[in-house]
Amino acid sequence: MRTALTKRLSFRLTRNTVLLAMALGLILNLTQVTLDYFYARQAMDDEIHALIDITRSPASQIAYNIDVRLAEELLDGLLKHPAIIDARIIDPDGFTLAAASRSSPDSRYRWLSDALFEPSQFYNDELSVPQLRDIPLGKLAVTIDTYYYGLGFLQRAGYTVVSGFIKSLVLSVVLLFIFYFMLTKPMLKVVEALSKVDAESPEKVRLPVPHNHQDDEIGLMVEIINEHLVTIDSSLDQLRAAEASMKNYSSQLESEVLDRTREISEKNDALQRGNRALIKAKEDAVRRARARASFLANMSHEIRTPLNGVLGMLSLALEGELEPEQRERLEISYNAGQSLLGLLNDILDISKVEAGKLNLEVIPFSLRRLIEECATLHAQQARSKGIELVTEIDPDLPETHLGDPTRTRQILNNLLNNAIKFTNNGEVRIKAKQASGTVRLEIIDTGIGMSAEGLNRIFSPFAQANPDTTRLYGGTGLGLTLCRQLVERMHGKIVLDSEPGRGTHFTVILPLPVHQPDAAMHEAFDIPAALLRDGVTLAVPKGFPHTLAIESQLRAWGIPVHDLDHPGTGPLLAAENDSVALKLANQSAGRRVIWLNNTGSANTPRRQFALSLPLKRDALFRCLTLPEPPRTEPSSTGAAQVIPPGTPMDVLLVEDNQVNQMVASTILKKLGHHVDIAENGEVALQSLEKRRYDMVLMDCQMPVMDGYTATRKIRQNPQWNEMPVIAVTANVMQGDRDDCMAAGMNDYITKPYNRDDLITVIRRWGPPPAVPATT
Repeated sequence: MRTALTKRLSFRLTRNTVLLAMALGLILNLTQVTLDYFYARQAMDDEIHALIDITRSPASQIAYNIDVRLAEELLDGLLKHPAIIDARIIDPDGFTLAAASRSSPDSRYRWLSDALFEPSQFYNDELSVPQLRDIPLGKLAVTIDTYYYGLGFLQRAGYTVVSGFIKSLVLSVVLLFIFYFMLTKPMLKVVEALSKVDAESPEKVRLPVPHNHQDDEIGLMVEIINEHLVTIDSSLDQLRAAEASMKNYSSQLESEVLDRTREISEKNDALQRGNRALIKAKEDAVRRARARASFLANMSHEIRTPLNGVLGMLSLALEGELEPEQRERLEISYNAGQSLLGLLNDILDISKVEAGKLNLEVIPFSLRRLIEECATLHAQQARSKGIELVTEIDPDLPETHLGDPTRTRQILNNLLNNAIKFTNNGEVRIKAKQASGTVRLEIIDTGIGMSAEGLNRIFSPFAQANPDTTRLYGGTGLGLTLCRQLVERMHGKIVLDSEPGRGTHFTVILPLPVHQPDAAMHEAFDIPAALLRDGVTLAVPKGFPHTLAIESQLRAWGIPVHDLDHPGTGPLLAAENDSVALKLANQSAGRRVIWLNNTGSANTPRRQFALSLPLKRDALFRCLTLPEPPRTEPSSTGAAQVIPPGTPMDVLLVEDNQVNQMVASTILKKLGHHVDIAENGEVALQSLEKRRYDMVLMDCQMPVMDGYTATRKIRQNPQWNEMPVIAVTANVMQGDRDDCMAAGMNDYITKPYNRDDLITVIRRWGPPPAVPATT
């Protein structure tokens, strides 16, 4: 068995050793050449300077005597030096007294010498005699050709490099022979012996130990190989015995394999049947989900349509002249219908979330204003139960966030309604702050609380913490379920902590990004200098629940806050029905007194300014800075807002339900508009052909021709392109608005017909109010 030379271990060892030796020798040679180079340069300078020192004295005498003949002989003598190519004596005036020169020699190695030592060097020395050192005699100037010194350096460097290479080459040949006879040749004998081993009976072979290698690594390797051969011999005996045993079990194993194969085949058939059953079950589930969505859409229309009619007629009846007893009964009926409508909306919202059909908006909105509006909306409900509703909004809460304000309001309203419902005394507190890129909302009440068992099922649909809760407080158990699903849909988290008799603490964490609005969108609070100087005195009893919220906002504006023990000279924030505050207000003639109104009543004693609670930041700022007392804010239970009439319009109402026709037409006529009614889309198109209308209120689901088809046909006529078409539908499933806009409708309102909604949409899409002519 032959091995290529380049593959042999001796060759590789020699190659690596020689390469290392050559690299080391090259480094040493280069170091020697470098030192020789600097030595050659220094020797050149020293030799020329020594020659000039020898020549200085006779040259000075010649220059002193101005002997040109002697000067030329001296300079000719200098030229005998092989490196000097030019020598001259220059008088003090710069004229050459005598000069001698010759040409530089040429050689093919000159370029290398010039690169190392430069082509030539110039030397000069001042001439003088010892007795007359103050008299200038001129200069001795010498120019040398560096090739003489460069050639000597190159010869020495070449010898050093070549001799080093020859030494490395000789070393490599010697090492090659040494490694071959001491390492490679014995190893080849061992390999040759191994190659002769019979694969059928390797245990019968033992390797010989090479001569003179009994005690080194090669001898040790051979001994180990022989030991392994002995082990192989033993292993082969055991293997043959095992083979004999395996033959005895082969038939039994074949039988077991056949049995297992049959069992696997049967299980595989069963698994395929199970997969087919699962596929069928999945298809059935998808079909049921689609049927459920269709059923919810139809139920939305079929249930809400008559319910909207009932609510519309009750609303119209409440606008007429009624006896107090009749009005009370109608209001009870109207409120019951609104509760039923809210329950239906909750069920449909939960179904939309579970079906994955609820899309969330991402628009800028003011979370602070939304919380204040929700608190104001529930304030009367809290007052009617004799409990305090407190808002503690962090003054550093950003002004605008990006998210879905409608769903955020829905979450907050449900939690507030739940907290107030189950709290009979004490307070309900709303906290809001920004933390780590998220908004943290907390609803804390002092109500009945719930047990650990109730905490586990409180978020389940149609479930409450305690079976007695439904009997005592009412409700369906859908509000918190909807809250949890909305929070999760917004990628947030809702946490509940409660104990029986100690209240409930809801924490909602929503990832609402902070929006960066234009500078004009920021509300500017320009605090007067007098307020910053005099501060505000807070005249409230101990334990007043709104104290912390008011103090935090005042301090955030930089306004000092004083108490009753150390009153300031600035405005007075006084709690109603507090004797100490009333006494201090009577003693503060000429001082602005702001009464903190937490009763919802406008009959505040000695009223100057009134700040309705729970706290609203803008209202507090107005009370502190307005020059005159503001008008009393209407309570949430006050009279309906009076909307000034706009320009009368011709409206086409496309509605198939007679009750809804009566409700909508009555509201529109009371607003001063002319109304024509069409039972379906086809009749609506005929009416548009006969008469011009300013606006069309289009129901979406109608017989003969629905609202979507009718709107598409309207948009195909250029004469009606600019006419507003407003969708009116009882459906509340996700996608209805998109379908309406895709059909060409301008806006979207839901039933029941609501006076405020109609006024809003008419103002948005109707003609501008007529400007009275001036005489």
